[in-house]
Formats: sequence, structure tokens, C-alpha cells
Amino acid sequence: MKTIKTLLFCVFLLTANLFYAQKTDSETYFSTIESEDLRQLLYVYASDYFQGRETGALGQKRAVDFLREFYKSRGIKAAKGTEDYFQKMFLTINKKEVATENVVAIIEGAEKPDEYIVISSHLDHIGIHDGEINNGADDDGSGTVSMLEIAEAFQKAVEDGKGPKRSIVFLHVTGEEKGLLGSKYYTDNPLYPLANTIANLNIDMVGRTDPKRESSNPDYIYLIGSDRLSTELHELSEEVNKATVNIELDYTYNAHDDPNRFYFRSDHYNFGKNNIPVIFYFNGTHADYHKPTDTVEKIEFDLMKTRTQLIFATAWELANRKNRIQLINK
Repeated sequence: MKTIKTLLFCVFLLTANLFYAQKTDSETYFSTIESEDLRQLLYVYASDYFQGRETGALGQKRAVDFLREFYKSRGIKAAKGTEDYFQKMFLTINKKEVATENVVAIIEGAEKPDEYIVISSHLDHIGIHDGEINNGADDDGSGTVSMLEIAEAFQKAVEDGKGPKRSIVFLHVTGEEKGLLGSKYYTDNPLYPLANTIANLNIDMVGRTDPKRESSNPDYIYLIGSDRLSTELHELSEEVNKATVNIELDYTYNAHDDPNRFYFRSDHYNFGKNNIPVIFYFNGTHADYHKPTDTVEKIEFDLMKTRTQLIFATAWELANRKNRIQLINK
């Protein structure tokens, strides 16, 4: 009996190992992105302690400290040219000079460290109005904590000796709500050469569903800009989705004549206008947009997890493919 049990156990181990071997490295690491981890991070980041994260205000200073400590605790390095992860700046907002900062971390590529994929989201929100805190759980707490989970997943790959071939820059920008100011400051004062920045994946609102959307399928994400500068980026994005999470990629707001002009309304725009291919990941607006009712309780974390996994897998492919993606006119 003991011999049979031993044999069965060996067969189980062999089967398990074969199954694990069939998983790609990308799947192995994006599987570490979990709904509960996103939930725990967002309950902190979209709490009253951060006072709505208005650019330059106390709550925004608390937010950047939180982000810095996250990267430090995971052993992810500060970007070069920063002051302990902070790219400091003065912005003119409502005719006043405001001191603020982007938060920038990096995982350096193992083979092509001088080529960069920038993953971005905005760390700020609209602050306190009429005595009420606008915590911005979806806008853009969802994008911010998704980035943190993506960074952590890449760092786990590094620790296993399977880090990305190209460098991944994690860029949390300030001043988005004031006119995309933090991302403009970065592209005007890049920490890494824009000529060697091969793509920007921008995450702005990925935790909810669009009530105006005609399809009843909640497992979707709006993609904006993926085909504007690089056909290769668009095709890569489609292929990665089919091979991994296989959610619906909705291009409703990608049209050049889209009256909402979402392409021009988030931080990827400052990369796109510098001829850097972009993808903007977006769930659409809702009745709680820029209101105190944009709270964590309304976030759909299972959907958010799958969207975050897709962004990770897309970044993984961009970082590890043999050749960098090319612009349409090349």
C-alpha cells in the first residue's frame, strides 16, 4: 500500500510540474496580481487620509510618500535623476506657483537596459470641494494601485532571475487634473531619452463599468490610441489579449472624431505627441466621475484584476520581444 501511495504521489508531482512548465513566464507572474491585493491597496490610497490628493496639497504629499514607501519596501529602485523617487517641479496652477512631484521607479532591463517601456497613471485627484473629500477611487486610484501590482509582479520575476530584457519605468504623474501637467513636465524633462522610449501604457480609470455602454458584457476595456502611431503595437496588444485574459477590447472612443476627445484627455497624450506609441486603458466615465461618490465600495475588483493582468502581459511582451516595435512611418 505504501509503495502505491508513493507511486501515486510521484505521478501527481510529475503532472503538476508538466502543467506548470506549460505556463508562460508572463502567465506565471501576472497570476500574482490578485483582486484582494488591489482591494487592500485601494482602500488605503482612496481613503480620507489623502484628502482627495489635490496637486500640491497635504493629501497629495501623503500620497507620494505612500508610493515611494511601496517601491522601497519591494526593493524597486528609484529612477535616475530623481530625489529619492521624486521628480520635483513647480507648476503654475490658477496663477499660483505650486510645488509638487512625479514619483518614478524603474526595473532595469537585463539585456537592453537603455530601451524603456513607460507605464503611467496619475497620482492626483481633485481634492476637497464644498467641505467634501473627493477620494477618486476609480479616477485614478484604480490606475495607481494597478501600477503598483504590475511593478510588484515584475519585481517577482526579477527575483526569480526572469526579469524583463528592456527597462520598465513606473511613472506616477502629478497635475493630471490641472491639465496633464506632470506628464508634460516629464516629457519636457525626461529622466530617460524619449528616443529610446518605445511605448507608453497609460492607466486611467480601470475599476468600474460604463453605464452608457451598449454591450452587456462587463469583461471589457476601452483601448484608445493603440493604432495611431504603431500598427505593431496594436497587433501585439490584440495578440496578447487573445493569448491571455481574452477580454473584449472596445475601440468605441478610439475614433479620430470621437466627440469626447478622450485621446487628448489623459497623460498618454504627452507621449503620443512626442511620437511615442501609446495605449490608453480606460473603463469609461460614470455618474460618480469627479464627485465624492467615486468610492472604493463601487470598484469591481475582479474586472480590475483582469484588466491589470492584461496590461502586465502587454508590457511583458513589449519588454521581452526580440525587436522594438516600429512606428507606422518607418
